[in-house]
Amino acid sequence: MSYPTLIIVAVCAYLIGSIPFGYILVRLFQGIDVRSIGSGNTGATNVARTGGKRLAIATLVLDIFKGWLTVFLILTLPFIHSSGPVQLHALATFAALIAVIGHMFPLWLGFKGGKGVATGFGVFLVAAPWAALAAIGTFCVVIAITRFVALGSMIGAASFPVYAMFMVSGYRSPFFLAVQFAVALLIIIKHHSNIGRLLEGTEDKVGAKSQQ
Repeated sequence: MSYPTLIIVAVCAYLIGSIPFGYILVRLFQGIDVRSIGSGNTGATNVARTGGKRLAIATLVLDIFKGWLTVFLILTLPFIHSSGPVQLHALATFAALIAVIGHMFPLWLGFKGGKGVATGFGVFLVAAPWAALAAIGTFCVVIAITRFVALGSMIGAASFPVYAMFMVSGYRSPFFLAVQFAVALLIIIKHHSNIGRLLEGTEDKVGAKSQQ
């Protein structure tokens, strides 16, 4: 694949991934900066702490959608789709990684965004739908048992590469496998503050008043 194509894909994936829907929705409908609330992140969990449950759901859906859209466009746009199947698969995988990075480190907000869970789910919903659904199922089960969103997010993210090993058929490049683990690792790293609070016993549970 050519360097111009890689650059175009990287720029487009980053710009789509870095759209801060949580920040935009809370600013638009509540007139506040979501980064001043709770953990300071722009993801759905922190949006919910503003009291805007509908905004949190909208943020979750839109963050999933932008991840899905990024990979979908790579797989369907004619000028990119003219590449061979191996190159196309690599480009889609590359775009998935960059979109998640864009969400975590958006240019528009001083490179301080969300933790990548919803966008990560979105990108892999196209690339490995059954594995992504299994991972989100794991996420839900962990939250139902422990009531810790952060713990569900980390275990769900870590479970995805494992599910993908058994649920993805056909061609699987080493790069595809590496990106799966890279995205999972990035999500876990972004939860470093939650890990500290979980160890200290101060992490908020679903439905509890935030102490962050």
